[in-house]
Amino acid sequence: MPPRRCSLTISAVAGAGLALAVLSGCGGTTHKDDTLMDAQTTGVLDIEGGECFSDPTYSEAAAEEVVLYTSCEDGADNQSYHFVHAPDGAWDRDQVAELGWEGCGEEFRNRWISQEESDLDFFPILPTEQTWADGDRVIMCAVYDPDGQLTESALPLLR
Repeated sequence: MPPRRCSLTISAVAGAGLALAVLSGCGGTTHKDDTLMDAQTTGVLDIEGGECFSDPTYSEAAAEEVVLYTSCEDGADNQSYHFVHAPDGAWDRDQVAELGWEGCGEEFRNRWISQEESDLDFFPILPTEQTWADGDRVIMCAVYDPDGQLTESALPLLR
């Protein structure tokens, strides 16, 4: 079971067109979970291993929330660091989420040892029931800085 996480939700403020991030039960740091974005979030499937990217934000042009590739050095919200491959079988979101948290956590500890020592955190980006039906069995692992944006690649050399 993953550590307790509070979720970051992003919503449009009526009439102002501004995005408001709401932290549920958190202090001054952001904690992301497996509901922030998924394989159907526009732009997620364009992110490759090691690339940095934004949190989902509403795009008026696309009329939906999108994730954009962002250079790590330009200030990114997240960085892809690993992919977990789920076995074939019936769709079960809870099982897929558990596999994502376990697989992403194991790789996180292989690369950064611990959240406390690295000052980083991670979350899995899951397939959806629809993408699963289309054969998607890939869970993307993303690392982020709970206290702000990444300003360079967070990826250490593998031990």
